Amino acid sequence: MDEEAERKAAIDSFMPEIQNTNFELQWAIAAYHQAETYYNLIKSFADLPRLRLTRVDDELYSGFRQRFPDLQIDHLSVDQMNNDTTRPIWRTFLMGFKDKVEDYNMGTLLRLDSHGEYNEQNTCVVPRVQFYCIELARNREGLNKF
Repeated sequence: MDEEAERKAAIDSFMPEIQNTNFELQWAIAAYHQAETYYNLIKSFADLPRLRLTRVDDELYSGFRQRFPDLQIDHLSVDQMNNDTTRPIWRTFLMGFKDKVEDYNMGTLLRLDSHGEYNEQNTCVVPRVQFYCIELARNREGLNKF
């Protein structure tokens, strides 16, 4: 292999890594903007129990509370939402919204403590439907108060 072919092969080998980094950066920017928009909305919306996030809010909320009736959503931990017991329940529930909620499985930033703002210590990444379930419940149950 001549020097030019080696250089081209070396550059080509880095392309998937560059493309992945670019995708991750685009996702991070979009996730941040969505989180910022949502946080500003809930801080300014006067009647949070009536706030609609999707066209299937009632189905999301009732299905969530049917499956997780005792989940304390004001202060969450990653382990509460993603452990050997809850993971299969969430997975089955989320798949039911594949054709009902756009980007149903897209990683979305969620505040762990409903009384705090988005920051590194108070944020985790969850699928979009899981975010909707928890935030709808927080809104309807009066936990997003500012």
